[in-house]
Amino acid sequence: MQSLKTLFLALVLIIAIPTLGHAKTFSSQFSEFELPTGWDCALEGSEWVCQSDDKDRKKEAIIILAAKYRGEQDSLDLYQAYLKQAKSFNLPGGKTQVSEAKSVVIKTINGQRWVDALHLASEVPGFYTRYLATVKDNLGIAVTFSVAKDHYDAYQDIFEKVVATLKVFDQKASDGKWVPKKGDDTVLDGTTVIGEANTNPDIGKQKKGTGSDGASTTESILLVVGVAVVGLIIMRAKKKKKK
Repeated sequence: MQSLKTLFLALVLIIAIPTLGHAKTFSSQFSEFELPTGWDCALEGSEWVCQSDDKDRKKEAIIILAAKYRGEQDSLDLYQAYLKQAKSFNLPGGKTQVSEAKSVVIKTINGQRWVDALHLASEVPGFYTRYLATVKDNLGIAVTFSVAKDHYDAYQDIFEKVVATLKVFDQKASDGKWVPKKGDDTVLDGTTVIGEANTNPDIGKQKKGTGSDGASTTESILLVVGVAVVGLIIMRAKKKKKK
């Protein structure tokens, strides 16, 4: 009987090990990376939004992948200069939210040079946002990782593994579902997601706000990411009203 139990446990481990070691790879027309366990990505407008399949975990963190045709504002030097500055936004009640730029470096990931920056409260109050921005061929590309401050330590290793697998390549032919933003899209100017200060809001339920960064960064791919979050929120709000 004991030998049968041992054999059964061995078979369970043999079956489970490949499953535990398997990582799902997300691939778009211009990049790919391995997703955290239990995460999935969906196309929201022209941006890819990745979150946990667990509805409670969705409140903790989000990954957004955005790209646009390269314009004059799209270069590593300009991305780096932009991310060295604090971002300032008007909050409800007449308050002002000023982000903290924690670090900005140039990093090579799988042969591609990226601007890698960390901000606190640059997209959502109470959230850290890590920005990875680069240029490849005719595209400007950015990936942001936003996580609630209280969960930052828990997600550090998870996001590091995602970053380590991040690759960009020549743009594939469009399948008609995704089209990059144009470089002169002025509706991106100064848009971000805001909420009440000193809170950890549900990132799926934020309101659209107006930033005070100035028009000089209008064409920056970094602003595309803020709009990506806003677009996601608006679409979810509309879906709720229809129900």
